[in-house]
Amino acid sequence: MSIEQSSPNRPDRKPRVALVFGGRSSEHAISVTTAGSVLRSIDRDKYDVLPIGITHEGRWALTSDEPARMAITDGKLPDVAHVAEGVEGQVALPTSPDSREVVLSAPGSAPKALGEVDVVFPLLHGPWGEDGTLQGLLELSGVPYVGNGVLASAAGMDKEFAKRILASHGLEVGRYTIVRPREWQSEAGRAAVRERAAELGLPLFVKPCRAGSSIGITKVKDLADLDAAIEEARRHDPKLIIEAGVTGREIECGVLEFEDGPRASVAGEVLVGDGYDFYDFEAKYIDSSDVQIPAKLTDGELAEIRRQAVEAFEALGCEGLARVDFFLLEDGTWMINEINTMPGFTPISAYPKMWEASGVPYPELIDRLLAAALRRSTGLR
Repeated sequence: MSIEQSSPNRPDRKPRVALVFGGRSSEHAISVTTAGSVLRSIDRDKYDVLPIGITHEGRWALTSDEPARMAITDGKLPDVAHVAEGVEGQVALPTSPDSREVVLSAPGSAPKALGEVDVVFPLLHGPWGEDGTLQGLLELSGVPYVGNGVLASAAGMDKEFAKRILASHGLEVGRYTIVRPREWQSEAGRAAVRERAAELGLPLFVKPCRAGSSIGITKVKDLADLDAAIEEARRHDPKLIIEAGVTGREIECGVLEFEDGPRASVAGEVLVGDGYDFYDFEAKYIDSSDVQIPAKLTDGELAEIRRQAVEAFEALGCEGLARVDFFLLEDGTWMINEINTMPGFTPISAYPKMWEASGVPYPELIDRLLAAALRRSTGLR
């Protein structure tokens, strides 16, 4: 891959975008798929692109610019290791606001300058990327980036604190209890967890507190299965959330920041395929479940979900983009399930499809996000 060196202040060249994807979380494969979709759709006449993948082990690698190799194919999940240019070498982003130079270092070789970047597009899902950690690094480096800042990313990733913030703004959230790591390590703590879970009633949903893509979630219909569900969720996060099941339609809404402020898209309704109890990872990415866009809602229902989606976006201090997931309950009221500060951009992801149905096609969506990031300063704002 040949990448010329250049300055972000030179008007005679296109802005260079570093796409950062993969990562150490259990959502690694979905992040790679997201990156492939963005690589396929970004306007190459307007932007130069530098794809950087993070392996499961945490190595930052220069990768090939081949979107087809980043797709889920015949149920097989993609991996950064499969598209990395070599098994050695470490890409380093800028470490101070004085430089935007990206450098590749490899054992036995002199560091190689890859040129400067103007903006980073973080396409990471889950911890160590979507949760404010990468955003903090970019703030320290003074490099503009797409999407939410440190606080909104961290709060949005942690289902407990997201619910606390949303509820403090008068938005309805479901009943839940938190299982902290230390609590599950003692028999007395385990007994307390079981008691609180029983009080929520059945069914229950046991989830990693800081994960997405429906990974590690179990629907519990019998309290005898609770411990196994907790252990499964703990494979992905030592902190868990147990939520009371609700009866209602699962409706999603995208929020995008425009020049005059955030706006909400049309809504989409999750339609779970036959044979699935809920919208789990396999139903979402491998099998036949779908999101009906636009959702069949009345004008009043659509206006209300849009209002609440923007309110949730503002409550967490979001920037750029978010997807807000709701339940439309049987009594006609809305309940927020969760907010996703880095929604998927895969070919089947609801967020870009909802915006396309709202008049913003995928390439324009990417362009709007990049333009907003380039306008916005890093640091306190």
